[in-house]
Amino acid sequence: MRGTNHMPHKDKTRRVGLARALSKMGYCSRSRAFELIRARRVRVNGTVKSDPEFPVHVERDRIDVDGQAIRPETRTYLMLNKPRGIVTTASDEKGRETVYANISAELPWVAPVGRLDKASEGLLLLTNDSEWGARVTLPETHLDKTYHVQISAIADAALIEKLKGGVRGEDGQVLRVKRAETLRHGEKNSWLVIVLDEGKNRQIRRIFEALGIEILRLVRVAIGPLALGELPKGDYRSLTSREKQMLDRAMKRGD
Repeated sequence: MRGTNHMPHKDKTRRVGLARALSKMGYCSRSRAFELIRARRVRVNGTVKSDPEFPVHVERDRIDVDGQAIRPETRTYLMLNKPRGIVTTASDEKGRETVYANISAELPWVAPVGRLDKASEGLLLLTNDSEWGARVTLPETHLDKTYHVQISAIADAALIEKLKGGVRGEDGQVLRVKRAETLRHGEKNSWLVIVLDEGKNRQIRRIFEALGIEILRLVRVAIGPLALGELPKGDYRSLTSREKQMLDRAMKRGD
């Protein structure tokens, strides 16, 4: 009789830490998950777990929070036109208004993809797909970020060359932009188009601080091929499937 060659079953899922699992499922942020687990409010297959790194299979294990079974949320991808004066965090220790004031409470939990500082405005992505969000912010994906920047000076060719050639910040780090050009100017100030392909903290502000030039407004108008367009300030909408696909393709080209 001919024998059967039984190949071992390959489990297509992999284990991740419990806190990360709650974040991957779109239930809450990883930091919030740590709090819930430490408070012994989370069960795995009926057993309370207090270790945020306890390994689980998202697709196979039953995870409950406060007695309610958690199911993976539908993937949500949003774009928000962030107004100036609000912070890009879930909560703020100083009690300042956050971007979540602009997002409906009826939506699944979403996290900002990167951040815009309080004084900056414009295009901000939010998602509950934590792995996708992390990939958007990776320098290796080479997604250009495009800004319109109003400065308290008349931009000339020498300034544009300085921006592209690199400026040494207060910490000694050389900061440069991928592209810079004048958009328009008045008698005392100018609007510039600035493109970055890396994400150093407060990069544009640090460049102009080093040059002794005040930034009057800083607006992010595009991330890769995704443009802010006519979305009103303070409003948000879901990305279309075409927009999501454009971003995905752009990231693959950067690999």
